[in-house]
Amino acid sequence: MRIRPRRLGLRARITLAFALGSLLLSVLLSGSTWAFTRQNQLDQRETLAVSRLYGNANIVRNRLLNAGSGVDLNDLLSSLATPSGASLLLVTPEQGAVPSSLRFSVQDLPLSMRTTVEDGSPATMSYRKDNEPVLAVGVPIPAIGAEYYEIVSLTDLEDSLNVLAVYLVAASAVTAVAGAALGWWASRRTLLPLADVGLAARAIAGGRLDTRLDGSEDPDLEALVSSFNEMATALQDRIERDARFASDVSHELRSPLMTLAASIEVLQTRRDEMPERSQAALDLLVDDVTRFQKLVADLLEISRFDSGAAHLDVDTVDAAEFIRQAVRISVDANVPVIVDPDEETLFVDIDKRRLARVIANLIDNASKYAGGATAVTVRRTGDVVEVAVEDEGPGVPDEDRARIFDRFSRGGATAGTRGSDSGVGLGLSLVAEHVRLHGGTARVESRLDGRSGARFVVELPLVELPELLDEAVTA
Repeated sequence: MRIRPRRLGLRARITLAFALGSLLLSVLLSGSTWAFTRQNQLDQRETLAVSRLYGNANIVRNRLLNAGSGVDLNDLLSSLATPSGASLLLVTPEQGAVPSSLRFSVQDLPLSMRTTVEDGSPATMSYRKDNEPVLAVGVPIPAIGAEYYEIVSLTDLEDSLNVLAVYLVAASAVTAVAGAALGWWASRRTLLPLADVGLAARAIAGGRLDTRLDGSEDPDLEALVSSFNEMATALQDRIERDARFASDVSHELRSPLMTLAASIEVLQTRRDEMPERSQAALDLLVDDVTRFQKLVADLLEISRFDSGAAHLDVDTVDAAEFIRQAVRISVDANVPVIVDPDEETLFVDIDKRRLARVIANLIDNASKYAGGATAVTVRRTGDVVEVAVEDEGPGVPDEDRARIFDRFSRGGATAGTRGSDSGVGLGLSLVAEHVRLHGGTARVESRLDGRSGARFVVELPLVELPELLDEAVTA
């Protein structure tokens, strides 16, 4: 299996681009500075050495011409003005090569340089002797048939250049860090409008369809802001239009449904007089009309949520006792309600009709798709009351758990009989809407005991009654 590396975020990429750009620019500037400084220093050293060389060569020529062979060459070389650490070398036809020190001999000079000077031309060359950088300059003295050389150490120049290189490397690192910091700051400023777009999109996804972005004076961002607002307006109009359509259709269907239900009641009063086939047809008609009435009622309820007309008639009730009563009037009154004895008194603010509908839908869902609910548990978890309906069915696959509460979603074919059911998938959607209206959450998960089945969980905010707290403190 090929593992793809995780791609950096936009802010990280901008920061990295600034850092790399700053580093590249600083390296180029530092390299250019170092190279220019080195060349400039070498040129200065070479110019100074050549100037001094010609002066000393004239002194040597004049002394040898005036005094002849009686001159002590070592004393002559010692009398010349040279920088500290410099070595002199005089090559004459009579005495050969005479060095001013034992550090350098004629064999230490590059052969090409010796050849150039012997041919009558001055020469300058930088090279390394025993890993020491040196600058050698040589000039012929044709009047006496001699060659004069000066060798100057460049160790101090190399040390200075090394120190300069360290400072330039440190400056490049500091520049890269400063570039990264600038990139981070610039990316925050640049991506701030995108963060606003993300927050607005998240608000719209959460149901706040009237969310819009404020106008921008930046012409580049104004196009994005106007396009986003136009999209949000179009989306809001479309959703509101669909909601009005569902509401209008549901209202229009109620009248003929009532007429149809009344007619069926009349037919049911004379059911015994009908043939067997007519009775079977009447039973099917009754079931379909009942399901149709439930569908219309669900659509009307959904349209109230969409239009914002849904509201709560809140009462403070004992959660455990209310759940017991809600189970008794559900499709399966025999489902056991399990409450921790230490948590019998758990109060919640609820709309009784809506929460009873939530429990009824969850038990009906378990009855249809999982062979019935096995238990309803009530317990306290932190500052919420958790109501869970468990079953022993095939469970809900992970990929279906998020969308099973969506409207008209009945799960995949792997979710038991959910894929072949004749319902339209509004029961769990209404559960989520009712619970959200109470400020709670609804989810589905695997059973805690590890057995096969699903666990539909509803969490509602817990209410701490002051009078109960006072009694507990007094006790």
